[in-house]
Amino acid sequence: MKKTGAWLVRYALEQMGIRFTFGIPGVHNTELYDELGKSELIKPVLVTHEAAGAFMADAVSRTSSHTGTLVIVPAAGAAYASAGIGEAYLDGIPMLVISGGTRTDQPHKFQLHEMDQQNFLGEITKKTYKVMKHEDIVATLYEAYQIANQGEPGPVFIEIPVNLQLFTGEVSALPQFHGLNEYTEIIEQGLVNQALDMLASAKKPGIFVGWGAREASHWVQKIASLLNAPVSTTLQGLSCFPASHPMHVGMGFGDYSVPAASNAFKECDCLLAVGTRFAEIPTGSFAVDVPENLIHVDINPGVFNANYAAKVAIEGDAAAVLEKLWDGLQVAVPLGEMDTDLEREIQADKREYAQQWLRHDSGDRVNPYRFFSTLHEHMDHDAYVVVDDGNHTFLAAELLPVNRPKHFISPTDFNCMGYAVPAAIGVQFANRNHQVVAIVGDGAFTMTCMELVTAVSHNLGCIVFVFSDGELSQISQAQEVPYNRKTCSLLGKLDVSGVAKATGTEFIALDNNAQLDDVMNQAFQFAAKHRPVLVDVRIDYSKRTRFTEGVLSTNLKRFDLSTKARFVSRALLRKVTG
Repeated sequence: MKKTGAWLVRYALEQMGIRFTFGIPGVHNTELYDELGKSELIKPVLVTHEAAGAFMADAVSRTSSHTGTLVIVPAAGAAYASAGIGEAYLDGIPMLVISGGTRTDQPHKFQLHEMDQQNFLGEITKKTYKVMKHEDIVATLYEAYQIANQGEPGPVFIEIPVNLQLFTGEVSALPQFHGLNEYTEIIEQGLVNQALDMLASAKKPGIFVGWGAREASHWVQKIASLLNAPVSTTLQGLSCFPASHPMHVGMGFGDYSVPAASNAFKECDCLLAVGTRFAEIPTGSFAVDVPENLIHVDINPGVFNANYAAKVAIEGDAAAVLEKLWDGLQVAVPLGEMDTDLEREIQADKREYAQQWLRHDSGDRVNPYRFFSTLHEHMDHDAYVVVDDGNHTFLAAELLPVNRPKHFISPTDFNCMGYAVPAAIGVQFANRNHQVVAIVGDGAFTMTCMELVTAVSHNLGCIVFVFSDGELSQISQAQEVPYNRKTCSLLGKLDVSGVAKATGTEFIALDNNAQLDDVMNQAFQFAAKHRPVLVDVRIDYSKRTRFTEGVLSTNLKRFDLSTKARFVSRALLRKVTG
């Protein structure tokens, strides 16, 4: 039979259950878009920028069972999308990236958009393909889907030349898609037994979980309760353990973390780390003290011993490994009384930290603790929260309780500013009947704010809270101590209401604490009517997060004496001279 390449792409995507594609049509993919426009199963979404489209696809994958998919033009489109592709790659998020390509049936050089996309995207994808004949299109897409979703997930790039899309070619069959191949693994029982011995004999065990434990939250909770072990999470893994659990302590477990975490882990003599790479952010710039008895569980063996030496490293899916550990611990650990003292200490530390924020005078601006506590009261229990990259990220990590897996997402390792607005739109596409809230700093907001046009066009009632202080605050705070000067971190004047007007978005100003309840009520009422909402929050950033203070202190301590002296003298001189 003869089929066009564009038809074959649509067929394969429908077979795989792809619900949305994100991108912009151009010279090299208009035939693909024409086919997608005929589909009764797939909704092609026009975005204002390919980077935003990639963030949307990323968010679909993070918050649903569907794989986020891009359909982009080559070269320029791929370059713009690379920000979101890179985020998905470093954060372990599955994504299909389908690009048009220049003609392969002509001898001409210097075609429009001609470049080696395979090398360009090879560093930020699990695999790249360039399809050269019609017969291979469906099979390649099926294989790409398997690679994107298996093991540690990530994006896969598929280039389909425009001539294959446009013209018919012979295909011998139209294979059906039979779902993901069954993931088979052999978990080494000997390593599990070693881990059981270490956990059973530990006096002060602790648990540290990352995004890789998102499907294993049930087992983490059971093990934590049995061992009376405090549980800390990474930034990306904040949703992997419920804040309502008595053993929850928050993000990280060093001096950069909140007191509940730093105190609970002070005497930790055995750490069970699951689905985490011990990367820079969750370790406070590698400032944590990890005990010698480290049990590290991850599906990617490449993370073992990279930053901290593991006494036992168990390769495997988090849920499968933890189930085995749970079975063994029920035998190895005698049932005893719960350590209610530890529970009381954790809760007392949390209350005192909250009181510190409540005692902080925010003047005529919005107190961050009051903002997050009021937001938490107004959100449904199954609402989704998306944060961007910035000071607000760590405020949310410290002050907002998160109780459901995959309901809090953030750009973590690639650390892209501009993530939150488009990602919230992606979440809302995939979860139409749920509340979706984005929290973004005013600097990051300017990068992708016009994507609200997409939300308005599709009646997506997401709420975007813009934390406005006129600075790139995470960086400006980091500049204050060593430089006593803010260079290129002070923003130009931004009228958030003007953005709302330009995009057709509802607008509300939140100027002080007294308005919190009324503004939240208005925002969620608008959202319930499928109308996107922009809330301009005059946030008070004068009180630093524990994370910011801890990381600044850690890095300054690492300077040699002469460098410290140079930084201090320069800052003092600037303070005196202005």
